[in-house]
Amino acid sequence: MSEAYFPVGPGLGPEENFLSLDDILMSQEKLPGRAESTLPRLAFALGQGAGAGSGDSIPEGSKLEIPLWLAKGLHDSKRRIISMELPKIYKEAWRTVFSADANVVDLHKMGPYYYGFGSQLLNFDNPENPEIAQTILQTFISRFRRIMDSSQNAYNEDTSALVARLDELERALFRAGQKGLNDFQCWEKGQASQITASSLVQNYGKRKFTDMDG
Repeated sequence: MSEAYFPVGPGLGPEENFLSLDDILMSQEKLPGRAESTLPRLAFALGQGAGAGSGDSIPEGSKLEIPLWLAKGLHDSKRRIISMELPKIYKEAWRTVFSADANVVDLHKMGPYYYGFGSQLLNFDNPENPEIAQTILQTFISRFRRIMDSSQNAYNEDTSALVARLDELERALFRAGQKGLNDFQCWEKGQASQITASSLVQNYGKRKFTDMDG
């Protein structure tokens, strides 16, 4: 029987993939900010219109907690409709922690979409964007080997404690590593006719050919 839903991977960059459940959930994460001008008819939608009608406005200067998808829609560097602040995990103090030892950080507790959400922050005009991008990249590099080593050395074991500290992208990598190991061991025992390429590799190949065609 065919599956009702075929998982679609996240966009993994400044643009979201709107067919990806991970990206849809990530776009609901909230950003701290401030209204730089009056925002009509948004008070109720942003939870600041308790008991009021949906037509209430948010006054200029109000502090806000805005979902990422709405913050991207309202962001306009010319009109200054809103200004956004960095979530604390992307600020300089935490970037210093990551540069010292990224493996000690519980990424899932700090933000389950650390890499995807951080990449989306680069859409906003912020002088710290180069440092944020560098930290995200170095964090992934420094944690990647440990994640894959763990996925290969925890066969048929309870891995809940291992994955509890990983963000959603890292959890997907961990599952891919375990599936690859399981498929190889099945093939080695003669329980599978052939080794098939990982879906992550297949998706990457499709994107690469699409880019070449473009």
